Amino acid sequence: MAMEITDKHLKLTKTRIEALTSLGIANVEELLSYYPMRYETMNVKPFEEWQMKEQVAFEGRVVSAVKSWRHGRLTTSSFEVESDDHILKITIFNRPWAKNLKLNDVITVTGNYMGGNKVTAMSYDMKSLKEHAGVTPVYSTKAGIKQKTIHDSIAKVYEYVQNEIRDIVPEEFIAKYRLLRKSEALRRIHFPETLQDVKSAVRTLKYEEFLRFFTAMQCLKNEEVSSGYKMPKKIDYDLVQKCIGDLPYDLTPDQKSTLKDILNDMSSNKAMYRLVQGDVGCGKTAVSALAMIACASAGYQAALLAPTEILARQHYQTMLSMFRNTNVKIGLLYSGLSNKEKDSVLNGCADGTLQIIIGTHSIIQEDVTFDNLGLVVADEQQRFGVEQRRALKNKGLQPDFLLMSATPIPRTLASTLFGDMDVSTIETMPAGRKTPVTKYIPENSFRSVLDDVKALLASGHQLYIICAAVEENEAYDARNVYDTAAAMRQLFPEYKTGVLHGRMNSEEKERVMNEFAENVTQILVSTTVVEVGMNVVNATGMIVYDADRFGLSQLHQLRGRIQRGSERGQCWLLSGNHGDKVEDRLNVLVKTNDGFAISYEDLRIRGPGDILGTRQSGIPGFILGNVVEDTAMINEARKDAVKIVQDQENPDYAPILHSIQERILNGSGYGD
Repeated sequence: MAMEITDKHLKLTKTRIEALTSLGIANVEELLSYYPMRYETMNVKPFEEWQMKEQVAFEGRVVSAVKSWRHGRLTTSSFEVESDDHILKITIFNRPWAKNLKLNDVITVTGNYMGGNKVTAMSYDMKSLKEHAGVTPVYSTKAGIKQKTIHDSIAKVYEYVQNEIRDIVPEEFIAKYRLLRKSEALRRIHFPETLQDVKSAVRTLKYEEFLRFFTAMQCLKNEEVSSGYKMPKKIDYDLVQKCIGDLPYDLTPDQKSTLKDILNDMSSNKAMYRLVQGDVGCGKTAVSALAMIACASAGYQAALLAPTEILARQHYQTMLSMFRNTNVKIGLLYSGLSNKEKDSVLNGCADGTLQIIIGTHSIIQEDVTFDNLGLVVADEQQRFGVEQRRALKNKGLQPDFLLMSATPIPRTLASTLFGDMDVSTIETMPAGRKTPVTKYIPENSFRSVLDDVKALLASGHQLYIICAAVEENEAYDARNVYDTAAAMRQLFPEYKTGVLHGRMNSEEKERVMNEFAENVTQILVSTTVVEVGMNVVNATGMIVYDADRFGLSQLHQLRGRIQRGSERGQCWLLSGNHGDKVEDRLNVLVKTNDGFAISYEDLRIRGPGDILGTRQSGIPGFILGNVVEDTAMINEARKDAVKIVQDQENPDYAPILHSIQERILNGSGYGD
């Protein structure tokens, strides 16, 4: 169903295509997967069972003339109908056309029963009760786009493609779990006759989501780590212990146990494929650095892939300090090096004189070769696509693979979602780390924080301001970087304001980040590109505009930028959206700095896409499935996915495997 919605065979009007495009829908699959957010049902039951203020629906015959009158802008109409031998008095507001009703017209009314045979109507129409759908889907939309536009577009497209919709769930699982055919599930979720239709459709479509997800995860694991024999590494534990002793702090218990897991993996004859997850500032970098020195001590090279140049340089400086009392040679590779510097690093990689190489995506270029690559570390693993990780791994012979993520999820969920991948979790935090104070401001205005910001800047500290948009956009109503930066320059002319966003080229981004790191710039107005790669101890303040537009885990990551030093940071979450549960969501960040609790809530609300790093990998996300609430179905789907990947020659498994491979190939770009 890769057909674009602009395909002439679908016969969608230009107006409908524009409406769907503004909702982010580009093709048939996305349209049919644009599921209703809720359903409205007609409460039809005998008059004797009606309860006070209960919403009811009934058919009746108009038996009195309509009376209408105005109070200012409010129009009130009243009339009587006969329904099942009862005379009901109907009152309806702001429907001046109700005066056109005639005696003996048969209408269907939906409204609230107010007692005493009185009904305050919300709507009425001239259809009989039996002509109404029992269940009406309601879709998420935006101003100017009607429910009818979405519903009719889906109906038209479904009618055209319904016989072309293929099941990707293997027949054995359809039979085992008594699932619907995909075409029937889509019909029931968009055009249900009963709530039972919705329930059965959701059950089928959820299972398909989970099966696709876990099959994709298994496929990626098979791609990234071969199960073949690996030469065990003979680690010099004395050297590792010496480096630990040189640290200016003690490792936490979780750092020690995680390092032990890693060294055991490296010493085994099976290639390591381990995720180290931990909250912002828990000390993952130190653990990965010690793993790299262990690899070097065994006669192998180790490579660390960092998402930004500034983060690569920070890792380089950290490791130079950590390993200053060893003979290990460390190299740094990024696009900004001179040709002479780059050639020196490339030669050191190729001949083995450099044992640890740290770099950005430059490290995966074809001209980078290694003498004996034994360990690959991907920092902030969710920032890289599958192709990038695979390209680096392929530069060695069965290298060990270590992924690091600063968006942790609880152990039970981690084991469920990551399946057979080994997961180490660092929960204990280093002593002395101060958590920032976070405040939720229920308006999208700078005025509420002006005095606090003035005091922060006057004390010599620096400020981040995060925006959801780069520039003004009519289709996306959010504070943007350029207008906000202009306002800051006018408001604080005595301080320098910088601008940072993902559309800038690498050189521009690095220049802006360096100026902020060196306190040349005091205010940095940015999109979420500062989420990783910024370690500016002096930056202790952060304002986030339109905070409701970000996931909780992403906000927690952003907030981590202002807890790098001993000063307590201040974070202000601004949002003018007073919609459903916005305040509850953002107050999660006010109440806790526990990344595990925050990511659990994010998983419950938003699903695992960004948390697991699947956005850039082509792994299908969840629309209906909930990783917190659907654990029983998840466990079955995960076992079924293992079976599929272990028997890829089975023709019944071909449709889902083909679907996964297509997604992975199309979704493996580098994400910055």
